[in-house]
Formats: sequence, structure tokens, C-alpha cells
Amino acid sequence: MDKPMNRIKEVLEEKGIKQTWLAEKLGKSFSIVNSYVCNRRQPSLETLFQIAEISRCECNFLCKKSL
Repeated sequence: MDKPMNRIKEVLEEKGIKQTWLAEKLGKSFSIVNSYVCNRRQPSLETLFQIAEISRCECNFLCKKSL
């Protein structure tokens, strides 16, 4: 079974958003955000929607695997 993946890292790099800045906007620690970015942990749906709003992208884009 495939490990759940997200594209948060890809979006942050594309938009020039730093993990520390995102962590501050989300009210979460850098280590939590880093675990989302590195796919060691998956964000809740609420957090995923917040990340999409902050990064100005579609939530479903964050959930799809890169081809």
C-alpha cells in the first residue's frame, strides 16, 4: 500500500514560501510543518485547507501525487 503523500513541498518551492513563515501563519511549530512538507506526517483537512488558502492554490492540488 502506498504511503499517503502531499505536494506541500512542491507548492512552497513554487510560491517561494518558507516553512518557518508557513508555520507562523498556521500557528504551528516549524517541526510540525516540516513533517508535513517531508511527508512524515499528514495535516488534518482543516490544516490542509489553511495551507491551500495561504499558498493560494487548490486544496485538491495539495493532495495529488506528482506524476
